[in-house]
Amino acid sequence: MPRELSEKEKAAFEANPAFEKAAERESKQLLKKPDSTELLDLYSLYKVGCDEDVTEYQKGDKAPGMFDLKGKAKLRAWEAVIKEGLTPEQAQERYIAKVEELKEKYGFDPNKEPEVVGSS
Repeated sequence: MPRELSEKEKAAFEANPAFEKAAERESKQLLKKPDSTELLDLYSLYKVGCDEDVTEYQKGDKAPGMFDLKGKAKLRAWEAVIKEGLTPEQAQERYIAKVEELKEKYGFDPNKEPEVVGSS
């Protein structure tokens, strides 16, 4: 069952259908899973592209716990993209370009059922 999109995700997808296509379908139709660094790139660009609020994940209830190394890596990657000063629109375009790069690197099957991924 697909996860429920946030209002910010819905707004970003409505404003940029190519971003929605890359995020909701094409990134999940690769023939091989990208490596950890590539996944962090996608995650951080997605979060900035959807104009998500990083402060909830820095100090709020969604902050990674002391032993949540994966969550901390995701947060650091997100903060690095924010430091670059990208607008949500620029992050969306970089996300789309990254998915295109990964399609070339790992192969792509447009007929593959998109894989369901977690919400964090």
